[in-house]
Amino acid sequence: MTELKRRTFVQRAAVLSVLACLPPAVVARIISQTPPTSPFNADSTAEEVTAGLDLAGRTYAITGANSGLGLETMRVLAMRGAHVIGIARTIEKAEQACASVEGQTTPAFLDLADFESVVNCASMIRAMNIPLDGLVCNAGIMALPERELVAGMEKQFVVNHLGHFILINQLMETVMAAPQGRFVILSSRAHRRAPDDGIQFEDLAFQNQEYSSWGAYGHSKLANALCSLELARRLSGTSTTSNSVHPGVINTNLGRHMPWYMRWGGKLLGWAFMKSIEEGAATQTYVATSPGLVGVNGYYFVDCNPDPGDTPHMQDEAMARRLWQLSEELTRDYLPDKVIIPA
Repeated sequence: MTELKRRTFVQRAAVLSVLACLPPAVVARIISQTPPTSPFNADSTAEEVTAGLDLAGRTYAITGANSGLGLETMRVLAMRGAHVIGIARTIEKAEQACASVEGQTTPAFLDLADFESVVNCASMIRAMNIPLDGLVCNAGIMALPERELVAGMEKQFVVNHLGHFILINQLMETVMAAPQGRFVILSSRAHRRAPDDGIQFEDLAFQNQEYSSWGAYGHSKLANALCSLELARRLSGTSTTSNSVHPGVINTNLGRHMPWYMRWGGKLLGWAFMKSIEEGAATQTYVATSPGLVGVNGYYFVDCNPDPGDTPHMQDEAMARRLWQLSEELTRDYLPDKVIIPA
Protein backbone atom coordinates (compact mmCIF):
# COMPACT_ATOMS: atom_id res chain seq x y z
CA MET A 1 0.00 0.00 0.00
CA THR A 2 1.42 3.41 -0.95
CA GLU A 3 1.80 6.14 1.66
CA LEU A 4 -1.04 8.14 0.06
CA LYS A 5 -3.35 5.14 0.09
CA ARG A 6 -2.38 4.35 3.67
CA ARG A 7 -3.19 7.89 4.81
CA THR A 8 -6.52 7.86 2.95
CA PHE A 9 -7.45 4.53 4.48
CA VAL A 10 -6.50 5.59 8.02
CA GLN A 11 -8.36 8.90 7.70
CA ARG A 12 -11.53 7.28 6.39
CA ALA A 13 -11.40 4.51 8.99
CA ALA A 14 -11.10 7.15 11.72
CA VAL A 15 -14.09 9.09 10.35
CA LEU A 16 -16.24 5.99 10.19
CA SER A 17 -15.20 4.89 13.68
CA VAL A 18 -16.18 8.24 15.15
CA LEU A 19 -19.43 8.31 13.19
CA ALA A 20 -20.41 4.87 14.47
CA CYS A 21 -19.99 6.01 18.08
CA LEU A 22 -21.99 9.23 17.83
CA PRO A 23 -25.55 9.58 19.19
CA PRO A 24 -28.29 9.50 16.51
CA ALA A 25 -29.06 13.21 16.99
CA VAL A 26 -25.46 14.16 16.26
CA VAL A 27 -25.32 11.82 13.28
CA ALA A 28 -28.50 13.40 11.93
CA ARG A 29 -26.86 16.83 12.01
CA ILE A 30 -23.87 15.46 10.13
CA ILE A 31 -26.14 13.85 7.57
CA SER A 32 -27.81 17.17 6.86
CA GLN A 33 -24.51 18.72 5.78
CA THR A 34 -24.04 20.18 2.33
CA PRO A 35 -21.77 18.19 0.02
CA PRO A 36 -18.30 19.65 -0.43
CA THR A 37 -17.42 21.11 -3.81
CA SER A 38 -15.80 18.36 -5.83
CA PRO A 39 -12.57 18.88 -7.78
CA PHE A 40 -14.05 16.70 -10.51
CA ASN A 41 -16.15 17.63 -13.53
CA ALA A 42 -17.73 16.27 -16.71
CA ASP A 43 -14.34 15.19 -18.05
CA SER A 44 -13.35 13.17 -14.99
CA THR A 45 -13.25 9.38 -15.19
CA ALA A 46 -14.15 6.71 -12.66
CA GLU A 47 -10.46 5.93 -12.23
CA GLU A 48 -9.66 9.57 -11.55
CA VAL A 49 -12.37 10.06 -8.92
CA THR A 50 -11.12 7.01 -7.00
CA ALA A 51 -7.39 7.71 -7.34
CA GLY A 52 -5.65 7.02 -4.04
CA LEU A 53 -8.54 5.11 -2.49
CA ASP A 54 -8.01 1.68 -1.00
CA LEU A 55 -11.38 -0.08 -0.97
CA ALA A 56 -10.07 -3.39 0.38
CA GLY A 57 -12.54 -4.93 2.81
CA ARG A 58 -15.56 -3.24 1.26
CA THR A 59 -18.33 -4.84 -0.76
CA TYR A 60 -20.53 -3.21 -3.40
CA ALA A 61 -23.40 -4.58 -5.47
CA ILE A 62 -24.15 -3.14 -8.91
CA THR A 63 -27.12 -3.88 -11.15
CA GLY A 64 -26.51 -3.87 -14.89
CA ALA A 65 -22.87 -4.80 -14.32
CA ASN A 66 -22.53 -6.70 -17.59
CA SER A 67 -22.01 -3.69 -19.86
CA GLY A 68 -21.59 0.06 -20.15
CA LEU A 69 -21.49 2.13 -16.97
CA GLY A 70 -22.16 -0.82 -14.69
CA LEU A 71 -19.24 -2.81 -16.07
CA GLU A 72 -16.88 0.17 -15.85
CA THR A 73 -17.99 0.91 -12.29
CA MET A 74 -17.41 -2.72 -11.32
CA ARG A 75 -13.98 -2.73 -13.00
CA VAL A 76 -12.80 0.37 -11.16
CA LEU A 77 -14.17 -0.63 -7.76
CA ALA A 78 -12.55 -4.07 -8.07
CA MET A 79 -9.32 -2.45 -9.22
CA ARG A 80 -9.33 -0.35 -6.03
CA GLY A 81 -9.63 -3.51 -3.93
CA ALA A 82 -13.37 -3.81 -3.33
CA HIS A 83 -15.35 -7.01 -3.58
CA VAL A 84 -18.03 -6.36 -6.21
CA ILE A 85 -21.24 -8.33 -6.68
CA GLY A 86 -21.93 -7.90 -10.38
CA ILE A 87 -25.63 -8.29 -11.12
CA ALA A 88 -26.95 -8.90 -14.64
CA ARG A 89 -30.20 -10.13 -16.18
CA THR A 90 -28.83 -13.66 -16.66
CA ILE A 91 -26.23 -15.60 -14.73
CA GLU A 92 -24.27 -16.14 -17.95
CA LYS A 93 -23.95 -12.40 -18.54
CA ALA A 94 -23.02 -11.85 -14.90
CA GLU A 95 -20.34 -14.54 -14.99
CA GLN A 96 -18.85 -13.22 -18.23
CA ALA A 97 -18.74 -9.67 -16.87
CA CYS A 98 -17.15 -10.69 -13.58
CA ALA A 99 -14.57 -12.82 -15.38
CA SER A 100 -13.62 -9.86 -17.59
CA VAL A 101 -12.33 -7.66 -14.76
CA GLU A 102 -9.41 -8.11 -12.39
CA GLY A 103 -10.13 -8.33 -8.70
CA GLN A 104 -12.66 -9.99 -6.42
CA THR A 105 -16.10 -10.30 -7.98
CA THR A 106 -19.19 -12.43 -7.47
CA PRO A 107 -21.80 -12.89 -10.22
CA ALA A 108 -25.51 -12.62 -9.43
CA PHE A 109 -28.59 -12.24 -11.59
CA LEU A 110 -32.08 -10.83 -11.59
CA ASP A 111 -34.68 -9.57 -14.02
CA LEU A 112 -36.03 -6.26 -12.74
CA ALA A 113 -39.36 -6.97 -14.46
CA ASP A 114 -39.64 -10.28 -12.58
CA PHE A 115 -40.13 -9.34 -8.95
CA GLU A 116 -39.62 -12.89 -7.68
CA SER A 117 -36.18 -12.97 -9.29
CA VAL A 118 -35.31 -9.70 -7.52
CA VAL A 119 -36.22 -11.28 -4.18
CA ASN A 120 -34.15 -14.37 -5.00
CA CYS A 121 -31.13 -12.25 -5.90
CA ALA A 122 -31.39 -10.31 -2.67
CA SER A 123 -31.68 -13.56 -0.72
CA MET A 124 -28.49 -14.83 -2.34
CA ILE A 125 -26.65 -11.63 -1.38
CA ARG A 126 -27.94 -11.71 2.19
CA ALA A 127 -26.82 -15.32 2.50
CA MET A 128 -23.24 -14.14 2.02
CA ASN A 129 -23.50 -12.64 5.54
CA ILE A 130 -21.42 -9.57 4.76
CA PRO A 131 -22.45 -5.90 4.90
CA LEU A 132 -22.87 -3.99 1.66
CA ASP A 133 -20.95 -0.73 1.67
CA GLY A 134 -22.93 0.34 -1.36
CA LEU A 135 -25.80 -0.69 -3.62
CA VAL A 136 -25.55 0.98 -7.03
CA CYS A 137 -28.90 0.81 -8.83
CA ASN A 138 -27.49 1.22 -12.33
CA ALA A 139 -29.53 -1.02 -14.63
CA GLY A 140 -32.40 0.24 -16.73
CA ILE A 141 -34.18 0.44 -20.05
CA MET A 142 -34.79 3.56 -22.12
CA ALA A 143 -37.19 5.00 -24.66
CA LEU A 144 -39.24 1.92 -25.52
CA PRO A 145 -40.77 2.82 -28.91
CA GLU A 146 -44.19 1.40 -28.05
CA ARG A 147 -46.03 1.14 -24.77
CA GLU A 148 -45.35 -2.17 -23.05
CA LEU A 149 -47.06 -3.21 -19.85
CA VAL A 150 -45.85 -5.33 -16.96
CA ALA A 151 -48.43 -6.17 -14.29
CA GLY A 152 -50.64 -3.49 -15.83
CA MET A 153 -48.03 -0.75 -15.56
CA GLU A 154 -45.74 0.92 -18.10
CA LYS A 155 -42.61 -1.21 -18.39
CA GLN A 156 -39.97 1.49 -17.89
CA PHE A 157 -41.57 2.49 -14.58
CA VAL A 158 -41.62 -1.15 -13.50
CA VAL A 159 -38.05 -1.98 -14.51
CA ASN A 160 -36.27 1.25 -13.68
CA HIS A 161 -38.13 2.05 -10.46
CA LEU A 162 -40.21 -0.77 -8.96
CA GLY A 163 -37.67 -3.55 -9.53
CA HIS A 164 -34.99 -1.48 -7.82
CA PHE A 165 -37.44 -0.42 -5.10
CA ILE A 166 -37.85 -4.08 -4.15
CA LEU A 167 -34.09 -4.69 -4.25
CA ILE A 168 -33.43 -1.64 -2.06
CA ASN A 169 -35.90 -2.80 0.57
CA GLN A 170 -34.73 -6.41 0.45
CA LEU A 171 -31.12 -5.29 1.02
CA MET A 172 -31.87 -2.48 3.47
CA GLU A 173 -30.48 -4.26 6.53
CA THR A 174 -27.44 -5.44 4.58
CA VAL A 175 -26.50 -1.89 3.53
CA MET A 176 -27.31 -0.45 6.95
CA ALA A 177 -25.01 -3.04 8.52
CA ALA A 178 -21.99 -1.34 6.91
CA PRO A 179 -20.19 1.43 8.83
CA GLN A 180 -21.46 3.96 6.28
CA GLY A 181 -23.59 2.17 3.72
CA ARG A 182 -24.63 4.04 0.59
CA PHE A 183 -27.52 3.70 -1.83
CA VAL A 184 -26.66 5.20 -5.23
CA ILE A 185 -29.63 5.40 -7.58
CA LEU A 186 -29.23 6.36 -11.23
CA SER A 187 -31.66 9.01 -12.32
CA SER A 188 -31.18 11.19 -15.40
CA ARG A 189 -31.69 14.71 -16.67
CA ALA A 190 -34.35 13.05 -18.77
CA HIS A 191 -36.54 13.51 -15.66
CA ARG A 192 -37.49 16.85 -17.22
CA ARG A 193 -39.28 14.91 -19.97
CA ALA A 194 -41.72 13.46 -17.44
CA PRO A 195 -45.33 14.73 -17.60
CA ASP A 196 -45.74 18.29 -16.35
CA ASP A 197 -47.58 17.17 -13.23
CA GLY A 198 -44.93 14.61 -12.29
CA ILE A 199 -45.65 11.04 -11.25
CA GLN A 200 -48.79 9.68 -12.89
CA PHE A 201 -50.30 8.14 -9.79
CA GLU A 202 -53.65 7.53 -11.47
CA ASP A 203 -52.26 6.40 -14.82
CA LEU A 204 -49.15 4.26 -14.37
CA ALA A 205 -50.06 2.42 -17.59
CA PHE A 206 -49.94 5.67 -19.61
CA GLN A 207 -53.28 4.70 -21.15
CA ASN A 208 -55.15 7.95 -20.54
CA GLN A 209 -52.64 10.02 -22.47
CA GLU A 210 -50.67 9.77 -25.66
CA TYR A 211 -47.71 7.48 -25.12
CA SER A 212 -44.30 9.09 -25.51
CA SER A 213 -41.19 6.92 -25.32
CA TRP A 214 -39.16 9.75 -23.80
CA GLY A 215 -42.00 10.94 -21.60
CA ALA A 216 -42.35 7.47 -20.08
CA TYR A 217 -38.59 7.17 -19.66
CA GLY A 218 -38.43 10.59 -17.99
CA HIS A 219 -41.29 9.51 -15.72
CA SER A 220 -39.28 6.48 -14.57
CA LYS A 221 -36.16 8.61 -14.00
CA LEU A 222 -38.14 11.11 -11.93
CA ALA A 223 -39.36 8.12 -9.92
CA ASN A 224 -35.74 7.05 -9.35
CA ALA A 225 -34.80 10.48 -8.01
CA LEU A 226 -37.87 10.73 -5.78
CA CYS A 227 -37.29 7.22 -4.46
CA SER A 228 -33.80 8.27 -3.41
CA LEU A 229 -35.13 11.49 -1.86
CA GLU A 230 -37.69 9.67 0.29
CA LEU A 231 -35.23 6.92 1.16
CA ALA A 232 -32.81 9.59 2.36
CA ARG A 233 -35.51 11.09 4.58
CA ARG A 234 -36.25 7.71 6.11
CA LEU A 235 -32.53 7.08 6.70
CA SER A 236 -32.06 10.39 8.48
CA GLY A 237 -30.53 9.80 11.89
CA THR A 238 -28.56 6.75 10.72
CA SER A 239 -25.10 6.47 9.19
CA THR A 240 -26.59 5.18 5.91
CA THR A 241 -27.20 7.54 2.99
CA SER A 242 -29.03 7.68 -0.32
CA ASN A 243 -28.25 9.91 -3.29
CA SER A 244 -29.24 9.91 -6.96
CA VAL A 245 -27.05 10.74 -9.95
CA HIS A 246 -27.21 11.80 -13.58
CA PRO A 247 -24.33 10.02 -15.35
CA GLY A 248 -24.45 12.14 -18.50
CA VAL A 249 -25.19 11.35 -22.13
CA ILE A 250 -23.20 8.27 -23.10
CA ASN A 251 -23.32 5.95 -26.09
CA THR A 252 -24.10 2.59 -24.46
CA ASN A 253 -26.52 -0.21 -25.25
CA LEU A 254 -29.09 1.62 -23.13
CA GLY A 255 -29.94 3.32 -26.41
CA ARG A 256 -30.69 0.09 -28.24
CA HIS A 257 -34.39 0.97 -28.55
CA MET A 258 -33.72 4.34 -30.17
CA PRO A 259 -34.29 4.83 -33.93
CA TRP A 260 -31.42 3.60 -36.10
CA TYR A 261 -30.52 7.10 -37.30
CA MET A 262 -30.11 8.33 -33.73
CA ARG A 263 -27.89 5.35 -32.88
CA TRP A 264 -25.72 5.97 -35.93
CA GLY A 265 -25.62 9.68 -35.18
CA GLY A 266 -24.34 8.88 -31.72
CA LYS A 267 -21.62 6.63 -33.10
CA LEU A 268 -20.47 9.12 -35.74
CA LEU A 269 -20.89 12.44 -33.92
CA GLY A 270 -21.13 11.43 -30.26
CA TRP A 271 -17.53 12.48 -29.63
CA ALA A 272 -18.69 16.09 -29.91
CA PHE A 273 -21.31 16.00 -27.15
CA MET A 274 -21.29 12.63 -25.37
CA LYS A 275 -19.21 11.39 -22.48
CA SER A 276 -17.09 8.29 -22.78
CA ILE A 277 -18.12 5.28 -20.70
CA GLU A 278 -15.16 5.97 -18.41
CA GLU A 279 -16.44 9.52 -17.85
CA GLY A 280 -20.06 8.40 -17.55
CA ALA A 281 -19.23 6.03 -14.70
CA ALA A 282 -17.44 8.73 -12.72
CA THR A 283 -20.34 10.32 -10.84
CA GLN A 284 -21.89 7.10 -9.54
CA THR A 285 -18.45 5.79 -8.56
CA TYR A 286 -17.63 9.07 -6.81
CA VAL A 287 -20.90 9.13 -4.89
CA ALA A 288 -20.44 5.48 -3.87
CA THR A 289 -16.89 5.89 -2.57
CA SER A 290 -15.78 9.46 -1.84
CA PRO A 291 -14.59 9.94 1.77
CA GLY A 292 -15.83 13.52 1.49
CA LEU A 293 -19.43 12.34 1.14
CA VAL A 294 -19.70 10.57 4.49
CA GLY A 295 -23.07 11.66 5.85
CA VAL A 296 -24.14 13.44 2.66
CA ASN A 297 -27.73 12.35 2.14
CA GLY A 298 -30.62 13.15 -0.16
CA TYR A 299 -28.85 14.92 -3.02
CA TYR A 300 -28.89 14.64 -6.81
CA PHE A 301 -25.42 14.69 -8.36
CA VAL A 302 -24.35 15.76 -11.85
CA ASP A 303 -20.68 15.70 -12.91
CA CYS A 304 -19.68 14.71 -9.35
CA ASN A 305 -21.36 17.76 -7.79
CA PRO A 306 -24.82 18.39 -6.30
CA ASP A 307 -27.44 19.79 -8.64
CA PRO A 308 -30.98 21.01 -7.88
CA GLY A 309 -32.46 19.24 -10.91
CA ASP A 310 -34.26 20.79 -13.85
CA THR A 311 -37.81 20.73 -12.45
CA PRO A 312 -39.35 21.47 -9.02
CA HIS A 313 -40.55 17.87 -8.87
CA MET A 314 -37.01 16.72 -8.09
CA GLN A 315 -37.28 18.27 -4.62
CA ASP A 316 -40.98 17.55 -4.06
CA GLU A 317 -40.93 15.71 -0.75
CA ALA A 318 -44.70 15.19 -0.70
CA MET A 319 -44.62 13.56 -4.14
CA ALA A 320 -41.66 11.43 -3.05
CA ARG A 321 -43.49 10.21 0.04
CA ARG A 322 -46.61 9.42 -1.93
CA LEU A 323 -44.58 7.51 -4.52
CA TRP A 324 -42.92 5.45 -1.79
CA GLN A 325 -46.26 4.58 -0.25
CA LEU A 326 -47.72 3.61 -3.62
CA SER A 327 -44.64 1.55 -4.45
CA GLU A 328 -45.08 -0.34 -1.18
CA GLU A 329 -48.68 -1.10 -2.10
CA LEU A 330 -47.74 -2.28 -5.59
CA THR A 331 -44.91 -4.55 -4.43
CA ARG A 332 -46.10 -5.58 -0.96
CA ASP A 333 -45.88 -9.32 -1.71
CA TYR A 334 -42.16 -8.94 -2.50
CA LEU A 335 -41.05 -6.77 0.42
CA PRO A 336 -39.57 -7.95 3.73
CA ASP A 337 -42.06 -8.83 6.43
CA LYS A 338 -40.26 -6.58 8.90
CA VAL A 339 -40.22 -2.81 8.40
CA ILE A 340 -36.55 -1.86 8.41
CA ILE A 341 -36.88 1.92 8.37
CA PRO A 342 -39.86 3.84 9.77
CA ALA A 343 -42.00 6.18 7.69
